[in-house]
Amino acid sequence: MIDNLRQIFKFLDGASNIQSIVNVLQEVFPLNAIYIYDSTTDSLRDFSKSWMFIKSKELNNIFKSFGEKKYITEGSYSYYALFNNGQIIGMLEFTEKLHSRLLEFLELSIFCISLKIQNIILSERMQKNIDFQDSMKNIAKIIETQYETGYIVPIIGEMIDKFVSDHLVYIFIDNKLVWPSACKDEKIFELIKCLNNNSEYILTPDRKIGLFPLISENKLLGCIVTKGTDTVLSDKEIEYLEQLSKQAATTINRANVYAEILKHATLDALTGFYNRRQLEERIRQEVSGVKRQKRSLCALMIDIDFFKNVNDTYGHAAGDLVLKTVARTIKQQLRDYDVAGRYGGEEFVILLPFTNLEEASMVGERLRKNIEKTKIDISKINPDAHVKNINVTISLGIHQYKPEESEEEFIKNADKALYDAKNSGRNKTVTKE
Repeated sequence: MIDNLRQIFKFLDGASNIQSIVNVLQEVFPLNAIYIYDSTTDSLRDFSKSWMFIKSKELNNIFKSFGEKKYITEGSYSYYALFNNGQIIGMLEFTEKLHSRLLEFLELSIFCISLKIQNIILSERMQKNIDFQDSMKNIAKIIETQYETGYIVPIIGEMIDKFVSDHLVYIFIDNKLVWPSACKDEKIFELIKCLNNNSEYILTPDRKIGLFPLISENKLLGCIVTKGTDTVLSDKEIEYLEQLSKQAATTINRANVYAEILKHATLDALTGFYNRRQLEERIRQEVSGVKRQKRSLCALMIDIDFFKNVNDTYGHAAGDLVLKTVARTIKQQLRDYDVAGRYGGEEFVILLPFTNLEEASMVGERLRKNIEKTKIDISKINPDAHVKNINVTISLGIHQYKPEESEEEFIKNADKALYDAKNSGRNKTVTKE
């Protein structure tokens, strides 16, 4: 018995996550699940299944029946209470009735098991706090180089989603849903009408829907909405959302200000390429020149492969460095009269005047190979990254202008070729006749 206790204590001491605790206990006991009481919802969560809520009334009744007795048998299952400072915090579920030797063993080891589970829970909460602070910093960093709300809002939405993973998250700007693409709950649209520039956050009586206004410089820009089906917002989650919404409001407002200032400018601040507005003007100019002079013109639509993974893995500052490096590499390969523009996010458009489809394909392949072999040093941007250099690849779609095409059709056909390149494996060049 003593040797077995020493062994389980040793294994528990080395357990670093939920699954490793479950694995250790299942070596000794017929353990089925570990349930932890959630005071916010007055219900149990399955500790071994990513904190999934347990809707079973029977299990909740069993938990509430613990008092003087620590061990309960119900049908073919058995339950043993978990403690913290004399309070019952959860229970172990076993697939059979425990015989006296296992019960004795459990009586001696339950304090260590409870303590280890509590430590894992505290560790998870601490990590969530660290992740929260990182997200606050990342939202603040986005505005340093980005001023397109269409690019900023999805990033903010994904960050917020991490902290209320049991809820759906929506972002509204000017009372219009901008992320994700759909919301079918009419109640949310009605609640949004109640917000103004002096509003605090709003919770529905059942705490399943929360509205967190985006207010900056005394202006209501929109709101962040969370909706739970079976879960409610905890006080900690509300605290996170309050702070995140304030930071997001500042970021979005500054993006709007920058957009207003820069909409009359010609260059993209990050890459040095033409911005979207000026690019569209240059497309019109080049197509007009082709019609007058009867010359050739090709468009290259370029997309950085798996760019979201770069942001998620190394941070948005590293993502910005990738955009700059790719843009610089492209620029080095172009002629003085070629036109390079940032189409949006990680997409670029290159116009090649006096170039036919075969020649444009050669240019595209040269760009693709040069970018593929370019090492991007992210060590100064993200010193905590596990690698110093990263590589990225690009996919390209190429199309030659046809006299019967409009400017929109010209670029759309290049975009269709890019779509084919991405869908057929990426890191390749596809031409569209």
